[in-house]
Amino acid sequence: MTALQTGEVAGGTDDRGIPVEFAGDRRIRARNKVYYRVVHWPIWIWVFFILPGPLTFDLFESGFDGRMAAWLGVVLLGTGIAGLRGRLPGVEARPYIIRFTEDRPNPLYRRVCYTFAWSAVVTFAVLHIAGLAWAIATGDWLMRQIYEAGYFPIAATIWILGAMGRLPRVKASTKGEGHERRFFYGSLWAVCLAQPTLWLLWAVLPPGRPGDIVKLAVFMALLAFVGYLSYRGRLPRTRPIVPGELAISD
Repeated sequence: MTALQTGEVAGGTDDRGIPVEFAGDRRIRARNKVYYRVVHWPIWIWVFFILPGPLTFDLFESGFDGRMAAWLGVVLLGTGIAGLRGRLPGVEARPYIIRFTEDRPNPLYRRVCYTFAWSAVVTFAVLHIAGLAWAIATGDWLMRQIYEAGYFPIAATIWILGAMGRLPRVKASTKGEGHERRFFYGSLWAVCLAQPTLWLLWAVLPPGRPGDIVKLAVFMALLAFVGYLSYRGRLPRTRPIVPGELAISD
């Protein structure tokens, strides 16, 4: 008797009805194309450029200035060198992850990059929620003070978790990559939609408690909605990847 050994997986979905991909069915790419490597570079430029959170706050509040130009130059140089050496995820000459369920050591550069990416994803969202909640509760707009007081404690907590290997895609082994990447991309899609929407609302809504309530409600709703779509595997790169190997049993 022949059976598809996929744990709880049957018919391309798991026991929750979430679509899955079989690792054995995925096309193996021997090399990354040049355009693929080039388009991944700006992602890491942005991740490291917004690393100093209070400076990023000044960018959106007051515009680009000499401090940001100097920091951008450092980031361009650092990520450019790392990219040329194949030490940025997605910018490697050859993909490091071949089989998403394979137990391989997770290189240091991947662990560092994804730690800072998680920091960018989580920290800014938490600060914006806190700032809006405070403004609604007290009527005081203290976003700058909240950034100055809260950014580095929150970010440092995430950096420590990354150093300990406690974050998805930052663990010592790549064995769980088939599931861990869906948590990362789900979070990424959520903030990439919610944050620009929040910036737009800041531009078009008048200041005051009613506007802040709308901003917070829309922001939280988008995070929850996109998070749910990601959980259900409806967004790019959010489907679980499982072994899906054929086995013979008698």
